[in-house]
Amino acid sequence: MDFTVAIPTYNGEQRLPDVLRRLQTQTGLEAVNWEVLVVDNNSQDQTAAIVEAFQTTFSCPLRYCVERQQGASYARQRAVREAHSELIGFLDDDNLPDPGWVLAAYQFAQQHPQAGAYGSRITGEFEVEPPAHFQRIAPFMAIVERGSQPHRYEPEKKLLPPSAGLVVRKQAWLAHVPEQTLLNRLHFKRSDGNDCSEDIEALSYIQQSDWEIWHNPEMRIAHKIPAWRLERHYLLPLFRSIGLSRCATRLVSMKPQERWWMTTAYMVSDLRRVVLHMLKYHAQFKTDLVAACELELYFGILISPFYLLAQRLSKEID
Repeated sequence: MDFTVAIPTYNGEQRLPDVLRRLQTQTGLEAVNWEVLVVDNNSQDQTAAIVEAFQTTFSCPLRYCVERQQGASYARQRAVREAHSELIGFLDDDNLPDPGWVLAAYQFAQQHPQAGAYGSRITGEFEVEPPAHFQRIAPFMAIVERGSQPHRYEPEKKLLPPSAGLVVRKQAWLAHVPEQTLLNRLHFKRSDGNDCSEDIEALSYIQQSDWEIWHNPEMRIAHKIPAWRLERHYLLPLFRSIGLSRCATRLVSMKPQERWWMTTAYMVSDLRRVVLHMLKYHAQFKTDLVAACELELYFGILISPFYLLAQRLSKEID
């Protein structure tokens, strides 16, 4: 098998059909042996029936499995284990790939053998108009416009692609990503109950190895954003929880003897950023949703070392 498209889903009966229909229209794959794997993460709806209905006429092998451990990170781990290919391309159940997505993903691996993972160019398909200056926070909503040329994610820039539209090499993942990362062990969740930053933590492990991580603009997908995901009551807690996960993802790139002084240095920088942001937007946080989201993110990052310590102590006590 040359390529596996893996779709983790939870209660995806309304979203999954659009993704599968897009995959049925993929082009240029006459010489590529590929499959689609749906990983059902304990859905309580008709997800299984949807997959079964598509299996009879699908253009490539369409497989289905259930991952009982709740969480997108566990579903991704299961997909890596179950995939019949060395190349695994992840699509969320609200990601709509362009017709050439699979071919572009497969070809990129042949052209860049040192790429252990590489991300897509992701545009937003919005149900309602996003707020002003939305582009400043778009990457946190898995919308990635990082240029029209392929480029490597350099470790010193502290930037990585999201799991939506991500392709990984099975060898790189199994060799370097722990079965249970720190965020897994702490059962760290976003405010909406989904896994928080565990895709970034996993990629950080790969980036610390000899493998490279790249951006491939030829892999294009649209990310469907419903209206409720742009509302204040959803966004502010979401950005706070993303910020609270930052210390855990930073630790991956630190040697044990560096952690104390590097965390202290980060906190000084993070405090400065919070203060400057408050001075700049102090009168606008009620009217500027993006600035308010950034404040929640920056403050969450600032206190993330204390939050991580509290979580560790809580789990040890439990």
